[in-house]
Amino acid sequence: MKHEAQAVQATIASPLGDILIAASAQGLVGVWFHDQKHLPLAEERARWPQQPGHAVLQAAANQLAGYFAGRRSTFDLPLDLGRGTAFQQSVWQALLEIRCGDTASYSELAQRIGKPRAVRAVGAAVGRNPVSVIVPCHRVVGAGGALTGYAGGLPRKSALLELEASGRSLP
Repeated sequence: MKHEAQAVQATIASPLGDILIAASAQGLVGVWFHDQKHLPLAEERARWPQQPGHAVLQAAANQLAGYFAGRRSTFDLPLDLGRGTAFQQSVWQALLEIRCGDTASYSELAQRIGKPRAVRAVGAAVGRNPVSVIVPCHRVVGAGGALTGYAGGLPRKSALLELEASGRSLP
């Protein structure tokens, strides 16, 4: 996946570990846990200036803090999801339709985007979601509700789902 060459970045603390957030001129391009799979390469991140005061990054940091504190269940941020393929973007848009506290299976997501036989490809696109938490890939579960796959790790996925189910803050 091609990431934004002209991005700016900041690192924020969360109850689940440090999070790298990045924005382009169009909006938020990335939200990654520090040890997440598919994190942009260090050489690429080194080209992104640190700008924690950038308006989009500041709004993302504030909204994520509210989410982790149990005070926010939705996000209102400009997103720039244009770095993925058309198929990936369709999956990421479908993720945005899964409400807080709800889950969907990979099969249901494939149905929603009109590609019922593309369950594995949907799974791959979910795993490549560059805007974790805000584009809620953690709300996708396996058949029968099994917790499967999460680029940020299954313990984080479980914690995010518990946070959303309880409405309380994470410790």
